[in-house]
Amino acid sequence: MADFAHLGLFFVVVFGVIALPGLDMAFVLASALRGGHGAGLAAVGGIMLGGAAHIVMGVLGVAAILALWPPLFNAVLLAGALYVGWIGWTLLRTREGVALPAAGSVPRGRSVFLQGMLTCLLNPKAYVFMLAIFPQFLRPERGQLWAQAAALGLITSFTQAAVYGAVAVGAVRAHGWLAGNPRAGLAAARAVGAVLLAAALLTVLQGWA
Repeated sequence: MADFAHLGLFFVVVFGVIALPGLDMAFVLASALRGGHGAGLAAVGGIMLGGAAHIVMGVLGVAAILALWPPLFNAVLLAGALYVGWIGWTLLRTREGVALPAAGSVPRGRSVFLQGMLTCLLNPKAYVFMLAIFPQFLRPERGQLWAQAAALGLITSFTQAAVYGAVAVGAVRAHGWLAGNPRAGLAAARAVGAVLLAAALLTVLQGWA
């Protein structure tokens, strides 16, 4: 089993990767602004489940297969970018700002949860992490790989919950002020949409560079 210094180093690396703005964080932000605490936290839960799936795929070697077959990796990259880009385009065209919808029109938690999981599964940053960083923390001499992967997976999940949960709560708290300023709310919604589109475009450009 990995020692505490080993796990501590992994936490520092994972925190830096998760705290870096990307597709997952943008989806959580957009979900919280559009659906409130419930939608924001559902998005976080979905992303956490997607992260757990990445851990399993990493141990099984799926990430290595993607590395050996670049066309498949590029297809995953493009799918994730297009999906998030579509969300950004929808926000960019909105005329309703970030005012939270009425109770009957709030996005269902299950739907947002599944979308969050899909966003994480199609997030190329996660695959890059699994290819370049995760394998470095799996050492056969330290014990069973599955036990090590489980420990690293728990650290990843708790870090996702803390970082993305803070993003969701912060977004909802900002809603009150934005709701009282329609123009600012509209500008914020479109700004989030622009960020999502920019992130999607940058993802495609970096993937094909």
